[in-house]
Amino acid sequence: MGVPAKVIRVDNETATVLIGEVSYQANVALLDEVVPGDYIILHAGFGIEKVDPLEAEETIRLIKEMERLGQEHDHGSL
Repeated sequence: MGVPAKVIRVDNETATVLIGEVSYQANVALLDEVVPGDYIILHAGFGIEKVDPLEAEETIRLIKEMERLGQEHDHGSL
């Protein structure tokens, strides 16, 4: 499964991306013209697709909501 990641720096075919508060290195050789501020789908260390920023932010919001609901379920809050 790939997750949305925000590009914060690009150096040739390697981008530094953020997923939440954590930074990762991503190979972006498969993508055209990646620049800081872009969102990409990151899968197994590779950027596999550029995505619309609004779509990426909505997906991130939904992932966080699922995590929150899972934690509530684990603690018997549901």
